[in-house]
Amino acid sequence: MNAPSLEARDLTKSFGKFTAVDGLNLRIEGTKCVGFLGPNGAGKTTTLKLLTDLIFPTRGECLVNGIPVRDDRKAALARCGVLIESPEVYPSLTPYQALEMVADLRNLSGPERRRRIPEALEEVKMSEWSDKKVGKFSKGMKQRINIAAALVHDPEILILDEPATGLDPRGMAEVRDIVRTLKQRDRLILMSSHILPEVTDVCDEVALINKGRLLFYESLDAVTSRFNAAGASVDATFARPVSDADVDRRIGGLTGVSRVERLDARRLRLHLPPGLEQEASLLKSLVGLDLGLVGFQESKSALEEVYLSQIERGD
Repeated sequence: MNAPSLEARDLTKSFGKFTAVDGLNLRIEGTKCVGFLGPNGAGKTTTLKLLTDLIFPTRGECLVNGIPVRDDRKAALARCGVLIESPEVYPSLTPYQALEMVADLRNLSGPERRRRIPEALEEVKMSEWSDKKVGKFSKGMKQRINIAAALVHDPEILILDEPATGLDPRGMAEVRDIVRTLKQRDRLILMSSHILPEVTDVCDEVALINKGRLLFYESLDAVTSRFNAAGASVDATFARPVSDADVDRRIGGLTGVSRVERLDARRLRLHLPPGLEQEASLLKSLVGLDLGLVGFQESKSALEEVYLSQIERGD
C-alpha cells in the first residue's frame, strides 16, 4: 500500500478581489503529524476546505492519495477524516448516538459500526461518557466527540482545523494528548494552528503560510537547527530591581553573554551562543552574583523565532 499523501498544486482561491490562497504548492507524504501554521487570516482554513472539496479552487488542484479531489471526490476522500470549524453536536444525543449518525453517512455495516464506534470513543478518551447527553458536556468534551466523528471510519488521513481553539487550558491539553495518541496509529495528520506550543508539542513537521503563500515546509528538527545556528537567548527574572551598573558591568561581563536587553526593572534578556552547556554555565554565574535570581528560562522557542522572522519577511 502506498503511503498516505496530501498535495496542493498551484492552489489558488480568490473571493472577488481578495486572494486567500495564492499559488500554494505543498506535498505531504507518510505517517506523521504536520502542523499547518500561520497567523489568523493566513489562508489555513481555506486551504483545508479546498483539500476536502468543501469549496472549489480558482486555479490549481488538490490531490488526496494521488487522486484529484475535483475529479473523483468520493474516492479521494474515502480514507480521509475531517474536522473543520468544530460543528455542534445535537445536545439531546449521546456520543454513541452521534457517532451512529456519522456511521450511517459513511455507510458502515452493522458489524463495522459496533466495532469502530467504541474504538473511536476510546481514542478520544470518552468511553465512560458514551451514554450521557452531549448537551451537558464541556466545550472540550464536545470537541473530543467531534474528533471521534472524524475517526469513526478509521481513516488513514486526518485533517484537523485548529482543534484546540476556544478551549480552556485543560481542554487544550486534552486535545494535544489525544493528537499524540492518534500519531501512534500510523496516520497522516494535518493540523492547522496558530498556537505555537501546540505545534511544537505534537507535530513532527511544520508548514508555515502567510497571506495564502507557503513560506517553508520542513521538520521541527530542521527549524531548531536553523535557529540554533544564530545563537540563543534566555530571560532572567530577579527578586528586586537590577541597577544599570550591575547590568552593564557584572551581568554584561559574564562569559558568553553577547548582549543584554532590559525587559523591565527586574527582567533581563541575555543573548549567548547556542547550547545547553552555555545556558548551564550562565545560570551558575548569575546565581553567584547574588542579585536575587528567581527565574531563568529560554526566551522563545526555535519555532517561535523562525515563525516571527518569516512572517515579518512574508510581504
